[in-house]
Amino acid sequence: MLNSISSISSVIDRAGGVTSSQQVTGIQNMGTAGAAGVAGASPTSFGDMMAQVANTAVDTIKTGEAAAISGIQGKASVQQVVEAVMSAEQTLQTAIAIRDKVVGVYQEISRMAI
Repeated sequence: MLNSISSISSVIDRAGGVTSSQQVTGIQNMGTAGAAGVAGASPTSFGDMMAQVANTAVDTIKTGEAAAISGIQGKASVQQVVEAVMSAEQTLQTAIAIRDKVVGVYQEISRMAI
C-alpha cells in the first residue's frame, strides 16, 4: 500500500513540477478549504473526487497518445514524446494498482462470514 502511495506522490510531483514548499502550501490550503466545507460550502463527495482522478488519468493518457501521434508525424520532439508517454505509462500503472487494491478488498469482503 505504501508503494502505491509513494508512486502516486511521485507521479504528482513529476506531472506538476511541484516543489515541497508548494506542497506545504497546498496542504495548508486544504485545511482551510476543509474548514470552509464544514461551514457551509458544498463539500466534495468521495465519488466526485474519484471521478475527477479518473478524468485526470484519462486526460494524461490521451495526452500521451496525442504526443505519440505527433511524434510519428514529425510535429513533436523525441523528448516531448518520451515524457508524455512515460507520464501516461505511470498513470496507467497507478490506475492498475488502484484497481487491484479495490478487487482485493472486494474479494476479502465477499469472504467474510455474515
